[in-house]
Amino acid sequence: MNSISPNLNIMIKASEKASKILIRDFGEIEKLQISVKGPSDFVSSADTKAEKIIINELMKAKKNYSILSEEDGSKINTDSKNFWIIDPIDGTTNFLHGVPHFAISIALKSDNEIVSGVIYDPIKDEMFYAEKNNGAFFNNQRIKVSKKKDIQSCLFGTGGKEKIETDLITRKSGSAALDMAYVAAGRYDGYFQNNLNLWDVAAGIIIVKEAGGTINEINLSKNDNIKIRASSTAINEKMLKKLKNF
Repeated sequence: MNSISPNLNIMIKASEKASKILIRDFGEIEKLQISVKGPSDFVSSADTKAEKIIINELMKAKKNYSILSEEDGSKINTDSKNFWIIDPIDGTTNFLHGVPHFAISIALKSDNEIVSGVIYDPIKDEMFYAEKNNGAFFNNQRIKVSKKKDIQSCLFGTGGKEKIETDLITRKSGSAALDMAYVAAGRYDGYFQNNLNLWDVAAGIIIVKEAGGTINEINLSKNDNIKIRASSTAINEKMLKKLKNF
């Protein structure tokens, strides 16, 4: 294992601990209690339980850090420069339909910059993580973005309800966090989406950057309505050209 900071270590441990609940609940999906926030916002008891475990683990290590999490909202603590940003299940709709494609996403924002991130897919046991200036990793192996130059042979992840008028080959997987992790690992050549929340993408931002990818400027002081344009450097301009009306 490459050397990682104590903070990243605790983020990895927290995601592994919470994943046990998710794996168990995923196996008994028919029995889960689900409440509906809005037409496409499901919250399951699994979300809430996983989030509690993550917050408890992180707080044990750093009790003064502030927290921004999907279910729990924002809690400013005595240390307001450091924020844990948590999404206990990114891909809840997949999770609730028994589709094994969702992830736990945890990032650390320090002085308004994402400095470390973890995206963990518990069903496939795939762990993506990165720290500032330390590279990006997948299950302890260094990862890099794709090297493809021909945009016609590229595969892009996207999401949301908007219709996309483009000739790019796209996939909607239902998990923004995994889409970004897949760009970092070279599985996707790029990822674009509008109207995201910060907790969907915070960990992905640092993982893509540390894997050598290019990502648009993102205002980290707002929590919603974020748009992402992430890809390998080789095809970034070509992708942006194709997306100018998106």
